[in-house]
Amino acid sequence: MEKGKKLIKLRIDVDYPYPSRFRSFIYTTLGMKCGGDYLKNSKIIAKMINDSPKEVKAYWFFTPKTFPDLELLKLLDNSRHEIALHVANDPYKELKMLEKLTGKKVNYYTVHGTARLLARLMWKRWNYKSPPIPENYPLQSFYQFLSMGLDVICYRHSVDEAVKMAEVHVKKGYALHIHPIWLFQRGKINYRGRFYEALRRILNVDRELETVTIRKKLFFRIARDAKEYERDIVPTEKFISKIRDMGIDIFTFIERKWCSTLPNLPNFWVKGKDNVALLRVTSFEEWWKNIGKKTRNMIRKAEKSGIRTETVEPSEKLAEDIWKIYNETPIRQERGFPHYGKPFEAVRKMVSASDDNIIYVGAYLQDELVGFVQLVKGENIAIISQILSLQRHWDKAINNALIAKTVEVCATRQIPWIMYGRMGNHPSLDKFKENNGFTQFHLTRYYIPLSRKGKIAIKLGLHTELKDVLPQPIKYPLIPVYNWISRTKTRIKLRLKRK
Repeated sequence: MEKGKKLIKLRIDVDYPYPSRFRSFIYTTLGMKCGGDYLKNSKIIAKMINDSPKEVKAYWFFTPKTFPDLELLKLLDNSRHEIALHVANDPYKELKMLEKLTGKKVNYYTVHGTARLLARLMWKRWNYKSPPIPENYPLQSFYQFLSMGLDVICYRHSVDEAVKMAEVHVKKGYALHIHPIWLFQRGKINYRGRFYEALRRILNVDRELETVTIRKKLFFRIARDAKEYERDIVPTEKFISKIRDMGIDIFTFIERKWCSTLPNLPNFWVKGKDNVALLRVTSFEEWWKNIGKKTRNMIRKAEKSGIRTETVEPSEKLAEDIWKIYNETPIRQERGFPHYGKPFEAVRKMVSASDDNIIYVGAYLQDELVGFVQLVKGENIAIISQILSLQRHWDKAINNALIAKTVEVCATRQIPWIMYGRMGNHPSLDKFKENNGFTQFHLTRYYIPLSRKGKIAIKLGLHTELKDVLPQPIKYPLIPVYNWISRTKTRIKLRLKRK
């Protein structure tokens, strides 16, 4: 085996032929091979390894029921991969079969564990004990090398923690032990977690997927890029292929028509309607002239009340002040406030992780932070990610002062557009946006069906949000009901926590 702390060694036990354990059990028990997703997760992992800019060596341990097909063999045909045997029942017979099928010299073995009854039925191993390995067996045991279960620590720890632990063990010479079936799913019996994101970071691959968020909706999975408002999203065939491999049924993205258009898009991409609240920034003076007299008076009122606004550098003090604002009240704008009760450590991590694309604008009363804006810079745009102020000082028009300072900052930095969420789902907030110069900008949202389930979901109209398809005469009377439900759920949660 290669030596060196920087080499990433992977021990990959391919003990299930399909991404679904149920299908694997059925087809393995019946001795069948069916479907185009045979060893699908293994092929995804092989592509990740081949694309990695790091030094990687992968040892693939195959059982007789998961021997590689031609597609996977082609992916493994380079020095980064070594084929090995995962013994199920007959060490000599299985070794001979594997070498004949692959045309490769096999050097290492591990033994497939079948302690559970279903596994013994699946592999026809009636004795729960592992098959004995003869003393003169020609293969070396891989158990002589240290390994750490990456899918195991992904079950028990966050992705960040799992990656840090894995990197420490890699430096110590450990092999990272994974089972492809858990690439995208979490175990319920054997305590293994989805490890795709951790492995992606460790191998430094699929960077275009790092901001993709996935949501389960009814019977299908829909994905979007979390930065779709910050930059132009133009899905390539390679990108679409990768997210399809992840089991995504629909991918959705917007066309940022305020600053660019997307030409020659495929006809089967389904168009939908969306909107954002946008403000065109030329200069602060121009904005000041365009807003109404009432809004200008509100900003003056904030100044007379002693409110001072300025940009703030991320720091421990800023994190503490934001944490206090988060935890002032569980109800905001008549709805449950999702950040209430957030631990200080989580807020500290959010603030400390801020990069050059994050701008904080603070509103101060004397030396106390009484409100802030978190502004995210994108391509030709700044996005108001959060704008919050202490409710006990709302009579001082803090949010108006924060918007004014945000416009000034963007004008100084020559950022031509400011975005403040969407419009149409919160009448009072919509009015506040309009008063501060924002207008509703209609744009096109595209939906790409990636599977049969995705096509069915789009055909049934399930890909859109109910709040976006309800007519305003129906939706607006329902908003107070939604607010009441939101407040009630929050209050019930708080009561249960106190008990």
